[in-house]
Amino acid sequence: MVFLENDMFLVELTRLFEKSRLSGSVTLTIKRFNGHNKPVPRKGRPPLSTPSEFLCLVRAAFRSKKISTVIHSKDVNKFQQAYWNLLKTNINGLKKLKKVKSAKPKAH
Repeated sequence: MVFLENDMFLVELTRLFEKSRLSGSVTLTIKRFNGHNKPVPRKGRPPLSTPSEFLCLVRAAFRSKKISTVIHSKDVNKFQQAYWNLLKTNINGLKKLKKVKSAKPKAH
């Protein structure tokens, strides 16, 4: 997995979307990140320190290519706006859902 800065992550994500147009799909994962790279210690060991702020971990995968970035709380709005614009421009291959007509009860 390649760790990138926020701007480079968006550039690489655009490239992944372009590659996926022919075949395949891009998988995105967003979750809260506490900044610890180590697992929780066993009983009797000193616990990990609590973070002063939580971060946001974003991962993207297309076939064997994986990229990730960490967003600080002060940068969330800026990243979210850029991310949303990227999604709007690259999500065009979705299939249109057919509306299902519900059977209305007949009045007597």
